[in-house]
Amino acid sequence: MNKYLQNELQHKIDHKTKPLGALGMLEAIALKAGMVQNTLSPKINHPTIVVFAADHGIAAAGLVNQYPQAVTAQMVLNFIKGGAAINVFCMQNDIALTVVDAGVNFLFDPALPIVHAKIKMGTANYLYENALSTAEVNLAIEKGKNIVTNLTDAGCNTIGFGEMGIGNTSSAALIMHHLMQLPLTACAGRGTGLNDKQLQQKIDTLQAASDFHQLQKETFSVYELLSKIGGLEIAMMAGAFMEAAKQKMLILVDGFIATAALLIARAIGPDILSFCVFAHASDEQGHRKMLQHLNVQPLLQLGMRLGEGTGAALAIPLIRSAVAFINEMASFEAAGVSGKE
Repeated sequence: MNKYLQNELQHKIDHKTKPLGALGMLEAIALKAGMVQNTLSPKINHPTIVVFAADHGIAAAGLVNQYPQAVTAQMVLNFIKGGAAINVFCMQNDIALTVVDAGVNFLFDPALPIVHAKIKMGTANYLYENALSTAEVNLAIEKGKNIVTNLTDAGCNTIGFGEMGIGNTSSAALIMHHLMQLPLTACAGRGTGLNDKQLQQKIDTLQAASDFHQLQKETFSVYELLSKIGGLEIAMMAGAFMEAAKQKMLILVDGFIATAALLIARAIGPDILSFCVFAHASDEQGHRKMLQHLNVQPLLQLGMRLGEGTGAALAIPLIRSAVAFINEMASFEAAGVSGKE
């Protein structure tokens, strides 16, 4: 860490025309932005939300999901038409949106304006076999890295990640269950709105998967974990997290599934948290435990559990405000205002 830069940034923040700490978390964001960009005058350039979409073999059985697997592809088409919440928030806040087919069980027209990065037509059913091969995991991670590299080459320095995939809260819960060594009852939530009976079926199903893959044991890598329980959008997002940190981007972390991908990335590169701002606390029960585990504070608490990167998109205006105040707000000296005696 550059302690000199940190001290200079803090001095700049503290001597704006306000009481010390009066802008709360915006001050911490301004400090982080400056540290990430290695400057006293950070900028937000071409902020982008990347939504990774993929299907999960477990969803075909209907044991963990309320909506049919076909909804994944239908929602990708909705993203393209501009009809989803993430489209609305990105348009409202002047944020670019990139949609990635990481492994949707549908053949999209190659002419559609998405990133065609399909590894396969969804994962295998992890109740009975590994969701992915090791080669597929590695390829997904590399493609995630390449997508971010292309965006940085185009001038983006601020990025958020979202996802779409029926059944992906189950993969995220299994990742949390293994990496945080918590019971599945503490990890699995209602996803897209399961009732009590459906939630219990989901937990029972995930326990069977955990037993089959011996997830209680800590004797395998996160690459092996992804191979066992998927999914492709999570693996690709983990690679994207890694590359965004390598490129020294400011990273907006969305909700439960995005944070599960971050847990994977953090296991490979522990310093990744220094680049991350946590956008919101999801209403998915496991997410708050993840945030506590990482010892981080989210910007927003709106009771959201939609995914798509919507929390990250809503947080970007706050990031812009933090950068605006550190660059544009007068200091006591410049404004001729008396400071604290």
